[in-house]
Amino acid sequence: MKTLLILASLAWSAPLLISTPNAPALPTQGGQKVVKTEAEWKKTLTPDQFTVLRKEGTERAFSSPLNDNHEQGVFYCAGCHNAVFASDAKFESGTGWPSFYKPIAKNAVTEKSDKAYGMVRTEIECSVCGGHLGHVFDDGPKPTGLRYCMNGVAMTFEKADPKKEAGK
Repeated sequence: MKTLLILASLAWSAPLLISTPNAPALPTQGGQKVVKTEAEWKKTLTPDQFTVLRKEGTERAFSSPLNDNHEQGVFYCAGCHNAVFASDAKFESGTGWPSFYKPIAKNAVTEKSDKAYGMVRTEIECSVCGGHLGHVFDDGPKPTGLRYCMNGVAMTFEKADPKKEAGK
């Protein structure tokens, strides 16, 4: 019985491979967690990316070009290239950070309680590398009512391929 329970819990926590329009299967790392030392992260990330993704920092409001990005495509974790948000879920929140009303897939990100700075918030991390992406708030638009307020420096963007879209 213990073996079955362990296997069931592993299956539940393992990322599902989901295929959605305009998005690759998740996660992009073949279902494996990405684990690196601090030195390895420093070699692969810019100083700003390292501060946000690995040290839970926050970029200045309105500093990311991704805030004003309105192209069709997919937003990826800058640490491990896990697809985290689709452009069709992006909206203008006026906060100065790229905002989305839902992740690209349920298992693309994980939630964690954040009690820093005397506040209680919900932190959003990449489900593959554990990188800090931002926070989620309950003041977003329909259909979810959520606002995933993300640090642009913690993500990269890849524009949708119009040739692939035409072949659907």
